[in-house]
Parts: sequence; structure tokens; C-alpha cells
Amino acid sequence: MENNKYHILIVEDDKEIRDGVEIYLKNQGYQVWKAANGKEGLEIVAQEEIHLAILDIMMPVMDGVTMLMKLREQNHEFPVIMLSAKSEEVDKIMGLNMGADDYVTKPFTPLELLARVNSHLRRYSKYLTAVSGEEQEKSHVYTIGGLELNEETVEVTVDGEAVKLTPMEFKIVQLLIKNPGRVFSADEIYERIWNEKAVNTDTIMVHVRNIREKIEIDPCNPKYLKVVWGVGYKIDKQ
Repeated sequence: MENNKYHILIVEDDKEIRDGVEIYLKNQGYQVWKAANGKEGLEIVAQEEIHLAILDIMMPVMDGVTMLMKLREQNHEFPVIMLSAKSEEVDKIMGLNMGADDYVTKPFTPLELLARVNSHLRRYSKYLTAVSGEEQEKSHVYTIGGLELNEETVEVTVDGEAVKLTPMEFKIVQLLIKNPGRVFSADEIYERIWNEKAVNTDTIMVHVRNIREKIEIDPCNPKYLKVVWGVGYKIDKQ
């Protein structure tokens, strides 16, 4: 897709920030929709095709975390970047647990936000291409015990039961299952998935926790996705 085919939703109660982000995104060729709270944001999503959303955490009427939760309940899988103040560390983690793909701390520079937007949209475009069957690459299925990942259908199953992963969670499982037994550091996972130098790997920790909740019978005693303390993460050969 060209940038002008990407539709970005900004949900932010601060009009100055909302309008400022809009200007920078439109200068990059993106089409932009704006909302002042989560309720307005959901109404736009119901009417328009959105490819990425930027959600402020603290908003009146409906906050960003609540909107995010409703988006994922409605099976909207487009990337979501959360905006948060420095004092909202707990909210950041909560947002990622609900299915956010990334977060940016205020105050942020326009270039930082644009870099995150561009990065997530590149990956989401590839994900949509794979899902729609437009890729002509050979199908690959990877299996470790009862865990199976199909690259062509972009599906993960555990003991034959489908597991619903976000695009970012799928990429992490894909990296690990294709390299069974190999330990990847959080920095290496971040750099391979995000295609940029690792700055904050808290995101990886939260995504791994979410993946475990979905693929493990007992997330506290994982069978598949394991931590090598002080080193990183791996999926063991079985």
C-alpha cells in the first residue's frame, strides 16, 4: 500500500496534541480520522476501515484501555499504539496486556511517533497480505509437540485448538518455533520483529506473558515458551 491508502485513527482528548499529530501524519500522506474519546473512536471504527490507531490512555467518557479492550473483543486486529504520561507505568502494561502493540511516552517527538507508525504499518501490511493469500511463497508448517504454526494461513493451534494471537504475538512465536532450542534475548527479539534498535524491551516481556496465557495449559509452568533467566526466551525441541 501507498501511504495515502492507510487510514489512521487518532483518539486523544488534548486538541493541540490531536491536531499536531494529524498534521505530521497527513504530511506523510496518511489519511487521518480524529476522536476526542474512546466512544467517538469506536463510532469511527464502525464506519471506516482503519489500519492503525493511536490511543491516549487517559480520556473522559471512555479511556484508551477500555476502547482497546472493546476493539479486540470486536476482532479488530489493526496495530494500536498507546500514548501515556510518564506516571502511568501501570497503565502501559495494562494496555499491552489488553492487546496494544506499542506505547509512546509523553512528551514525544513527532519523528519518534512517525517511526513507530511506519514500522507497525509495514508489518501489518505484510500480515494482511499473508492472510488474504496474496503471497505466493511456499507454505510452511512448524510443529513442536502439540503447538503448530502455519505461516501460510497465519494460524497457531495447540492440540488442534485454534489460538487467537495478535500479529505481534504471531511474529514472536514464529521466530521462536522456527529456531527450536535457540535462546533469543529480548533485545534480539525486538530488533528482529520491529526491525529497529531495541530501546525498551518491556514490550517483549508483556507479549511473552500474553502468549503464554494463550498457548500454555499452566502459564506458570510453561511447556512451550520458556524463560532462560538472565538470557532470554526459547521454544524447546520436544
